[in-house]
Amino acid sequence: MFIRLIGTLGVVVVLTGCAVHPASVPSPPAAAPSRPAAPPLIADYRIGPEDVLEVMVWKNADLSKTVTVRPDGMITLPLIGELRAGGLTAADVRAEIKTRLERYKESPEVSVSVTDVRRYNFYLMGEVRTPGRYQVKTSMTLLQALALAGGLTEFADADGIVVVRRDSRDPGSKEQRMTVRYKNLIQRGDVPLFPGDTVIVP
Repeated sequence: MFIRLIGTLGVVVVLTGCAVHPASVPSPPAAAPSRPAAPPLIADYRIGPEDVLEVMVWKNADLSKTVTVRPDGMITLPLIGELRAGGLTAADVRAEIKTRLERYKESPEVSVSVTDVRRYNFYLMGEVRTPGRYQVKTSMTLLQALALAGGLTEFADADGIVVVRRDSRDPGSKEQRMTVRYKNLIQRGDVPLFPGDTVIVP
């Protein structure tokens, strides 16, 4: 019994001796400096003509449809009929569909997503190889837009790129201007462009 107790104590001593010293524990990485997050593109995106929407009603395949927004901004859905989508966000359209379906179905579960953006326009001006208006079908970052325009010219001021933005929900809103350095885009991260943004390269 005494020998067994000594052996147990020996195990405890050995385990205690093997405890990890604080010096061997890796220090947690230093937190990266916080950067203001840009609002999600699709969440803020205002639906326009020819955009494609996917409307899903849970457990109801007959009411779930993929529809294209007409030039007048309207869509047509089973049971609901015509519904305005132009100028609204996907969340706005979802709320309206849910409200209308509640007349026929208790607590309907509805989701609406923009699956194909047909009117995502932005503008590139100044010292880029191909300035002008661009229309794409997906979200775009500033670096991607500059590459689409053929890059900067040899006369460009890479430290003075300006992104001009206006709230699409309020045509009378004051424009916002953000100055960006090209090297910061490479080193610190890219900047998302919003529909209607104008990029000026002096």
